[in-house]
Amino acid sequence: MESTPRIAIIGAGPGGLTCARILQRRGVAVTVYEHETGPDVRNQGGTLDLREDYGQIALREAGLLEEFFRLSRPEGQEMRQLDAKTGAIASHHVPDEDERFKPEIDRGRLRDLLLNSLEPNTVRWGHTLRSVEGPAEGPRRLLFADGTTVEADLVIGADGAWSKVRRAISPATPQYTGISFLEAWFDDVDDRHSEIAELVGPGSAAVADGERGLFAQRNGGDHIRVYIIQRAPADWITAAGLSVQDTDALRALLLDRYRDWAPSLRRLISDNDGRYIDRPIYALPVPHTWEHNPTVTVLGDAAHLMPPLGFGVNLAMLDACELALAIADHDTIDEAVQAYEKTMLPRSTEMQHLHDGRAGDLLSNEPHGPANGDDH
Repeated sequence: MESTPRIAIIGAGPGGLTCARILQRRGVAVTVYEHETGPDVRNQGGTLDLREDYGQIALREAGLLEEFFRLSRPEGQEMRQLDAKTGAIASHHVPDEDERFKPEIDRGRLRDLLLNSLEPNTVRWGHTLRSVEGPAEGPRRLLFADGTTVEADLVIGADGAWSKVRRAISPATPQYTGISFLEAWFDDVDDRHSEIAELVGPGSAAVADGERGLFAQRNGGDHIRVYIIQRAPADWITAAGLSVQDTDALRALLLDRYRDWAPSLRRLISDNDGRYIDRPIYALPVPHTWEHNPTVTVLGDAAHLMPPLGFGVNLAMLDACELALAIADHDTIDEAVQAYEKTMLPRSTEMQHLHDGRAGDLLSNEPHGPANGDDH
């Protein structure tokens, strides 16, 4: 890069932070703007598997792969498929002792790993983007909710499913897939929920019958998260006259819907600590492409939101890696963005086609699972 472009990344999730880290390693200045007011204002979500052919490539370029292996849980690669009627194990993948294909790591630990690798003050917290203004040839003007503005020569949208940056290059909006998740938490599981801990094991356990499903993931810190998966309208909770705060009533409704399932599995619905979290599943149109813009691009869910079948964060981090390397290796921002999109768009279209209409696979009792949760 001949000049010193002003690069702004919107979103301090795994994709945005990976991009920033690799840019800084290659000597390119960058600033990340994040709407959250600090790194610890909310729980960052569940556990992720980082695949050696996606996320691990990015971590290697970031110089963080060995640290990731020290923090990750290779035993989390264990996967159990259960029988809905009996709760028995129907199929079981136990990883080899030295298997490193897709170790698990909590989202919070991954975020901390990336944050701590950045130069001081790289992330500007409490900056909620309202819009991207200015001519396509730049410079771009970022308008934030607090009234401040920033000029940039390149705006990178790593701001997730409901990206504000995407609006500058694409009119596409996510659409509901017909599949709904409720998230349930279990704390101190080895002591307080020992039967559930034994059922799930050190990794993940899944079960489905075509209309309903359960997916349980062991997290770090003696926690388990369970996703209660249903084919249902997006407003199914309010249609039942309830809100997500009505924990007891929701639990009764769910137990009735899963009444034919094994008692051991129904405990994944009934024994959770605290309330449920509603997570309807959305996806972008297939394919999602846009006319090249020399000063704005997007990565991760902002570019190719898909059902959570285990690739979301992996794709976001690979996108971030390839974009950062393109910026460092090309003479102009325009050339870099073109090179990045020439690779990313066909790959994401292929993945979107692969998963198009397959939100229902989340309800198939096959060896897969919603490994990555929500991005950004």
